[in-house]
Amino acid sequence: SIAILLYLVQKFKTPDHWYPSDLQKRARVDEYLSWQHANIRAKGSKLFLTKVLLPLFTGQPLPPEKLEFATEELNVALKQFEEKFLQDKPFIAGSEISLADLVALVELMQPVCAGYNLFEERPKLKEWRRRVEEAVGKQLFQEAHEEIMNIKNL
Repeated sequence: SIAILLYLVQKFKTPDHWYPSDLQKRARVDEYLSWQHANIRAKGSKLFLTKVLLPLFTGQPLPPEKLEFATEELNVALKQFEEKFLQDKPFIAGSEISLADLVALVELMQPVCAGYNLFEERPKLKEWRRRVEEAVGKQLFQEAHEEIMNIKNL
């Protein structure tokens, strides 16, 4: 999906903030896009699978210790995300939204849709989410997540 996003950004000459031409900002976006596969994506997806999909497919609730372990792993990745990538900036690459922010928030919505409100006790993360949603457009953001937000109704 990252390769497709980078292709689309270049093919359709999107605004520079999505994938900055400034090498330092672009490096920051690339750094996050590389890091997130084994961290936010892997840990968030694991929690989503553990809490929603496995019980849905098997008809059996998962042992609480497995869910707790998946949650702890995600919490470690979230702390790293806040400290390393967000720091005190509005967005990952600086003052404007980028592909890194879009990918990050989409990945974080999976555990949210599974019922884990990871923004609740993380004010920095919560504010960043608000800024990303505003930059994308709240209605578009909600429309994009409509199906996954209803996954528990299956």
